Amino acid sequence: MGSRMNMIIGCLIVVVALVHINGASAATVTSAGDYKVGDSLGWDVPPNTSYYADWASTQTFFLGDKFFFNWTGTHNLAEVSKADYDNCTKVSSYIGSPVTYTPPSTGSYYFICTVNDHCERGQKLALTISAPNFTTVSESPAEPPISSASSLTIGALFAVLSTAAISFQTYMMI
Repeated sequence: MGSRMNMIIGCLIVVVALVHINGASAATVTSAGDYKVGDSLGWDVPPNTSYYADWASTQTFFLGDKFFFNWTGTHNLAEVSKADYDNCTKVSSYIGSPVTYTPPSTGSYYFICTVNDHCERGQKLALTISAPNFTTVSESPAEPPISSASSLTIGALFAVLSTAAISFQTYMMI
């Protein structure tokens, strides 16, 4: 009977440790990312007109992110207004490859290729940049923030020590 009770207590301790670990990892920490625009396609005339819009819609971009525009062949990159983006208006200011672009602030940014009909064929990108979201776990407002990494370490240590204590107690009862 005592052995069964120890097993139940051991399971409860492991569950509490796992809840503690999962609760600590719920902290949201967002840091700058690096993105290759278009992934394997790069900056090129896409297979369909929604290619870059689809690519951007699967991402969440934050201030500090870097965007790598890389291409071969006859292309360029122009940062334009929303109206120029919507209408594929040719502009005289453009940049050659490769380009690493880091947006200076939150908001929307628009890019097109001004070569021939590339923009009309879908070689254009709209980015929406959000403010970083830094949230940490803390026991009370008076305490300093606890990073999720240190909380995970503490939770893992708690789980290991609890398991060791239960094993020792079970061994002593045998």
